[in-house]
Amino acid sequence: MKLYYSPGACSLSPHIVLAEAGLKADLVKVDLRAHKTEGGEDYYAINPKGYVPALRLDSGELLTEGPAIVQYLADLKPEAKLAPANGTLARYKLQEWLTFIGTEIHKSFSPLFNPAVTEDVKQASLDKISKRLEHTAKHLEGKQYLLGEQFSVADAYLFVMLNWSRAKAPDALKLPGLQAYFDRISARPAVQATLVAEGLKKA
Repeated sequence: MKLYYSPGACSLSPHIVLAEAGLKADLVKVDLRAHKTEGGEDYYAINPKGYVPALRLDSGELLTEGPAIVQYLADLKPEAKLAPANGTLARYKLQEWLTFIGTEIHKSFSPLFNPAVTEDVKQASLDKISKRLEHTAKHLEGKQYLLGEQFSVADAYLFVMLNWSRAKAPDALKLPGLQAYFDRISARPAVQATLVAEGLKKA
């Protein structure tokens, strides 16, 4: 397998899942501004969508979209318990969280990374992120992770969003329990190893 990623981007989520599952994949860094891989390839020729993550399977097929990729990886190593079994209500709850994080939190960050966006639009995005994270913090009360006591691929995705919050929406981490949750995931050996691998922290 081959994972196309950009350091600290949402591709950090499947990168963490690879480490948590003990799966091996070649890592290919992508310059998202130039749309070139570190080897000089045109990234649009690899993934016409132009963004990360993308996973080249051993079959040669390309899988895109983080929520799909992390579930695929989790299903490759079911004994790692990174996703509930397919067909169970717990699996649909996982998909519920992946969808919520992707559509309501992740996409709300987009204006904060766009220098052309007005301050009013940025503030509206911050307000939305805060509201969505308030819901998340309330859900996490009395729980270690989003699905209860078991770390899942949804936690890997939420961790990336909270990591972005540190720079773009720092007040969000002041919500009750969110900083402790972030610290708990950050301390996981696989997460630490992934952050080092992407150059986001020193070894």
